[in-house]
Amino acid sequence: MITNHAATPIISARGLHHSFGRTEALRGVDLDVLAGEVLAVMGPSGSGKSTLLHCLAGVIKPDSGSVTYHPGGRTPVAISALPEPKRARLRLTDFGFVFQFGQLLPELSAVDNVSIPLLLHGARRPEALSKSADLLERLGLDGLGSKLPGELSGGQAQRVAVARALVTSPAVLFADEPTGALDSLASENVLTLMLDLVRDSGTTVVMITHDARTAAYADREVIVRDGAMGAGYRASA
Repeated sequence: MITNHAATPIISARGLHHSFGRTEALRGVDLDVLAGEVLAVMGPSGSGKSTLLHCLAGVIKPDSGSVTYHPGGRTPVAISALPEPKRARLRLTDFGFVFQFGQLLPELSAVDNVSIPLLLHGARRPEALSKSADLLERLGLDGLGSKLPGELSGGQAQRVAVARALVTSPAVLFADEPTGALDSLASENVLTLMLDLVRDSGTTVVMITHDARTAAYADREVIVRDGAMGAGYRASA
């Protein structure tokens, strides 16, 4: 387990075990995610790193062990003990998600895709669209809000996905191979813009990657091997 006594954990995992049938994906993982950090979770394909992210975010419940969320100024939440409706609500209110292929709705414009989380929060449509357009502009997509995802480049579409994940100002952003489908130039552009935004806002990031160049953007790296935490890591300076 990696700890930093100068910082406070926002998510703590203890003794996580999870299997898919006879395949053991996690084998007793302990991890603290520190508030405000950008954490890269590295490991080869099949190592368990995506399963770990899904447990930390409450997407799946581990077979055993605990995941606790420590929101600032609020009572800690035992994510792993919550029923799915309450975990779904937490994912809507406190967490944001970016996936490798964006998962944008193809029939909606870029600005409409970004506004979905705000509308689910109860925001009025004009306010949601205005805030979404402002965020797209900050991500270098000014003038592209009316475009459908299929009319955008891969890097542009992934920046729309980043905007959608950040439009509600989440406490934690979970990014699963966020640039894995992009070329090196588009990848650098997306990562730079995304991390500039989260560092300005103090958002914590848990980023899954197998790419050392992507992990180099993080403050700290941990390694998952065969469902367990590896010994190697890079601590923040």
